[in-house]
Amino acid sequence: MLQSTVFKRCAAALTAVAGALLLAACFVMPGKFAATLDLRKDGHFTYTYKGDIVILGLTRLAEMAMAPKPKAPFSPSTCYKSDGETERACTAAETAAQKKDWETEQTAKAEKDAKDHEMIVKVLGGVDPNDPKSAAEIAARLSGQAGFKRVTYLGNGRYDVDYAISGVMTYDYAFPTIERMPQVLPFIVLNRRGNGEVRIDSPLMQQAAMSMPGGNAAQVVAQYVGAKDGKPAGDMKDFPVVDGHFTLVTDGVILSNNTEHGAKTVPGGKQLDWDINFFTAISPMALVGLNP
Repeated sequence: MLQSTVFKRCAAALTAVAGALLLAACFVMPGKFAATLDLRKDGHFTYTYKGDIVILGLTRLAEMAMAPKPKAPFSPSTCYKSDGETERACTAAETAAQKKDWETEQTAKAEKDAKDHEMIVKVLGGVDPNDPKSAAEIAARLSGQAGFKRVTYLGNGRYDVDYAISGVMTYDYAFPTIERMPQVLPFIVLNRRGNGEVRIDSPLMQQAAMSMPGGNAAQVVAQYVGAKDGKPAGDMKDFPVVDGHFTLVTDGVILSNNTEHGAKTVPGGKQLDWDINFFTAISPMALVGLNP
């Protein structure tokens, strides 16, 4: 009985965590991927990304968190005598008061759930995750953006994409951006400084590895949110997990980086490599000097 209660409490708490993450800015995550950045000292660059883009609001974890919860019937609380320990039968007035409080709580919860859902729709740029057409709508938006050569929805919030774009570093660059979704936290950001330096950061990759849907946290939530009869559900084996590699090649001057093994010489100049997974300790970063 105690074990069942613990599982139910864990499920409730983790469902709340999942719901909070759905409303967070970092609701788009990488899954399995290979990304490359070729940055020339004259400012020309090419960025490629092949692999998964995961929309957390479309995953089964989101479906669990957002699913309507069955309304438990009203059950009066125990009443006690003046000593605070001896149980007694509740009066009709006491039972009525308890029921009124319970109804107020139920109404407040329903209103909160409705507001949370409305907020998620806004975060997704007007796409309702409960609408079966929502996945296709996001795929169409991505397909219409420059650089996306392929966008295929694989289910469970996961899009398989093939992306490549070239440009000149006279401006800042970020990937991904999704039309009508300004809250998307990018996987990679290139900032051009006035002195000719370019700073490369991956603000989301570490966060994705250490939070949902990547890593063990998602599996734990998936188990307990789906728990039945006091027992955790089985692993969601196809649940998106962050597992990728990022390669930077440049003929500029590498002024700083946080790779594990440093730069190596390749035909195009110097190469830096980062593995991105659940064990990623810090977000990839490099500072490259270009021609002034």
